[in-house]
Amino acid sequence: MIAIHNSQIGFFPRWVKYCKEKSIPYKIVDCYQSDIIEQLNGCSALLWHHWQVSYKDMLKAKRILFALEHAGIKVFPNFKTGWHFDDKISQKYLLEALNLPLVKSYHFVDKNDAIDWASKTEYPKVFKLKSGAGSANVKLARNKRQTLDLIEKAFGRGFSNYDGFEALKERFDKFKQGKDSFIGVLKSIYRVFSPPLYAKMMGRLRFEVYFQEFIPNSDSDIRVIVVGNKAFAIKRLVRKNDFRASGSGNILYEKELFDESLIKKSFEFSKKLGTQVVAFDYVFLNNEPLIVEISYGYAIEGYDKCKGFWDENLNFYPGPFDSTNWIIEDLLKEIN
Repeated sequence: MIAIHNSQIGFFPRWVKYCKEKSIPYKIVDCYQSDIIEQLNGCSALLWHHWQVSYKDMLKAKRILFALEHAGIKVFPNFKTGWHFDDKISQKYLLEALNLPLVKSYHFVDKNDAIDWASKTEYPKVFKLKSGAGSANVKLARNKRQTLDLIEKAFGRGFSNYDGFEALKERFDKFKQGKDSFIGVLKSIYRVFSPPLYAKMMGRLRFEVYFQEFIPNSDSDIRVIVVGNKAFAIKRLVRKNDFRASGSGNILYEKELFDESLIKKSFEFSKKLGTQVVAFDYVFLNNEPLIVEISYGYAIEGYDKCKGFWDENLNFYPGPFDSTNWIIEDLLKEIN
């Protein structure tokens, strides 16, 4: 018996559908309740696709998942897969410790150290808050003055985890492209004045700054997702008059766009990380891939148009697939 947290979004509907189709015993549980451990009686595993934009998930997911794993119960995501989720700074130190090719990154918790670095470094640099998906909370610091302003703010009143004006601009741009609705724009206007609960819960992010090197002449990035011994990929184009690709919605899927050497490296990196699932976001410098960041979760609908997937021997299997099914299959293998 496997347990699935009742989120109603993300991987959840597909997990339930797959269990029904394959007659896999499952139980829907509510991890927000204080008796969740009792709810799991008779279950061998728990699956929970938790999100960084749900304040309830942020408060409970890692606490519960890692406690269960400590007690010997199989979970998804497990510790190695999820501890660094939505924390770019943790990812920096993890990837550096494993000697994986991260874009050169800088983290400061002392204001004077940050100012000293800003006075000596070359520009532009990419400024990021530790959390945020789809290029949220990412800015280009073009010169020393802009960088010092960001440092001053970080060690002063800090940053909200949710930039309502930036989110509104993003929504309006997608509306003009026919990729969003007018209702969506109105919702973003409302959010300018009333930030979502997760942003209120986190408070203002302060007393640290994080920068990455700017990789010039990039019109796209490549995302490779490894699930166990299978992998698939997409190419994301940058926004018009921008440098950011994540969250743009401009996606290409043709197999010919992806060098198999990158797929091979992604399998190798995944094994080093020891993850159940990992999405690598790559940019390229002198034709060499550099990791921008990693994640265990992804918006599954954006991958339904993939042309196929690779196994770890780089055999390609054309046609549609559902990677959420693989997560269950791999977990069942662990249990057995």
